[in-house]
Amino acid sequence: VGTRGKKSLWKLVNVPTVIRSPLCLSVCLCLQNLLSEKVDQMMEWSSRRSVVRMNGDKFRRFVKAPPRNYSVIVMFTALQPQRQCSVCRQANEEYQVLANSWRYSSAFSNKLFFTVVDYDEGADVFQQLNMNSAPTFMHFPAKGKPKRADTFDLQRIGFASEQLAKWIADRTDVQIRVFRPPNYSGTIALALLVSLVGGLLYLRRNNLEFIYNKTGWAMAALCVVFAMTSGQMWNHIRGPPYAHKNPQNGQVSYIHGSSQAQFVAESHIILLLNAAITMGMVLLNEAATSKGDVGKRRIICLVGLGLVVFFFSFLLSIFRSKYHGYPYR
Repeated sequence: VGTRGKKSLWKLVNVPTVIRSPLCLSVCLCLQNLLSEKVDQMMEWSSRRSVVRMNGDKFRRFVKAPPRNYSVIVMFTALQPQRQCSVCRQANEEYQVLANSWRYSSAFSNKLFFTVVDYDEGADVFQQLNMNSAPTFMHFPAKGKPKRADTFDLQRIGFASEQLAKWIADRTDVQIRVFRPPNYSGTIALALLVSLVGGLLYLRRNNLEFIYNKTGWAMAALCVVFAMTSGQMWNHIRGPPYAHKNPQNGQVSYIHGSSQAQFVAESHIILLLNAAITMGMVLLNEAATSKGDVGKRRIICLVGLGLVVFFFSFLLSIFRSKYHGYPYR
C-alpha cells in the first residue's frame, strides 16, 4: 500500500495520528473489512425494506458499535396490538412515507439508513437508553455520540414526514423530498358531495327557496369557523397525536401543557366549548329580540347566560394551563 493509500485508509477508519504505524496497518485493514461488511449488510436490508427492523443485538452491532461511517435514524416504538399505542401506528405511517421517499429517490446512498426498534423486540435497548416513552425518533451520527438535538421534539413539532425530513436535513445535511402515495379518498368524497348536492338540487328544482335560507347558511358558516378556530388546520399540517398517555402512571392527557403545541383531542374540546358559548350568545340574542312570553324569555336568557359564563370560564382555564402566568380567570 502506497503512502497516499495509507493516508486515505487512516482517514476512512478515523485512526489517530499517534498510532499510525505499519504495525497497526493489519488492524486497520480488519476495521475496513468490518466496516465494509456492515455497510453491505445495511444496504442489503434496505433494498428489501425501506425501514430496517432491529432487535437488541442488531442495534448494538450496526448502530452503536464502531466502525461506522453512516448515519442512522431510529424510531423507538411499540406497535404490538397489546400495547394499544395508536400514536405509534400513526407515527409509523409517516415514518414509512419518509423512508420510502429516501429509498426510491435518485439521491439514495449508504450515508443514511432508517431503522426501527420495537419495545417487544428490543426492551433491553429501551433500558440501555433510559427511554420510557414511545414513539421516539433519534439520530445516531456517523461520528461521535448523539447530542440533545439528535432527539426529535415530537411533542412540539409533531411527526409529519415533512417535519422529520427537515430535522434530518439539519442533523445530516441530507435533503429528502417527501413523496406521498396518491390518496383518492378526498377526490371520492368531493365527488360524492357534488353528486349529493346536484341530486338534491335536481329533486328540488321546482322549489329552490331553501337556497336563500339564512339559518342554513349561518350553520354552515359556523361549522367552518369552529373548525378553523379550534386548530383543525394546524392538526392537518403538523400531524400531532390524538392524546398522550404517561407510560409511568398510565394517565392520559388531552390538553398539551405547552402553548406551542396541541393534541387532536384538545382541538375537539375547544370546538365544543366554542359551540356552547355561541349557543349561549344565540339564546341571549333570542331572549332580547323575541316578542313572546316574558317568563319564557327570562328562562331563555338565564340559560344563555349560564352557557356563556360556564363554558367561557372553562375555556379560560384551558388557556391559563397553556399560557402560564396569565392573570385572569
